[in-house]
Amino acid sequence: MIKKRPGGELASRPLHFFWVADCSGSMSGDKIQQLNTAIRETIPYMQKVAEENPYASLLIRSIKFSDGAQWHISQPTPVADFKWLDLSAGGMTDMGKAMSLLAEQLQIPPMTDRALPPVLVLISDGQPTDEFNEGLNALMALPWGKKSVRIAIAIGKDADCDTLQQFIGHSEMQPLKANNPEQLINYIRWVSTAVIKSVSSPPSQPETNSQSVVNVPLPPLPVPDPTSAGDVW
Repeated sequence: MIKKRPGGELASRPLHFFWVADCSGSMSGDKIQQLNTAIRETIPYMQKVAEENPYASLLIRSIKFSDGAQWHISQPTPVADFKWLDLSAGGMTDMGKAMSLLAEQLQIPPMTDRALPPVLVLISDGQPTDEFNEGLNALMALPWGKKSVRIAIAIGKDADCDTLQQFIGHSEMQPLKANNPEQLINYIRWVSTAVIKSVSSPPSQPETNSQSVVNVPLPPLPVPDPTSAGDVW
């Protein structure tokens, strides 16, 4: 996608977006069904945001983790062509291996210097059953790991928010706590639209590699609907 400007054309820059989804046994049933529904229903909104921004080319991938971690959608897929494949749940919570898979893709190559900060969205309802710190350290040792926008969604009261906070790595951003389907949908849509819009806007360049500040200014969180259901998970 390109935008005409005086003196020439401005080429869009790749924006890599990763869903990193917990598919352990505790996610089975309603949680995994609601996650599938929330991501699938947000795709048209992601497409609309991408159409409105000529500066970025949005590419989506997905990792699933349970007993080990695998690519659920392995190829960087343009959002216009993106289709969600339903996840199923069962097994352990090998979150560290998911971090290692991310690290492999945030090296240069396959990443390029001219990319926008990648967006990594970690979704989990439990705690790691493998060496999480080892995988996270591999991710954060990379320039693009440090520059990435890392957001975590904690599903239910048993989610390990301390681990998710480690992943985020910024004191002013905490895990988003989804205790019912409505909250999960709101957070999935927020990260799929408002966050992408912030990251893909022209000024969204990391000004520092410091771990103490968020790399890209994030938009306000969605206001909870007072009529939504109470805690379910």
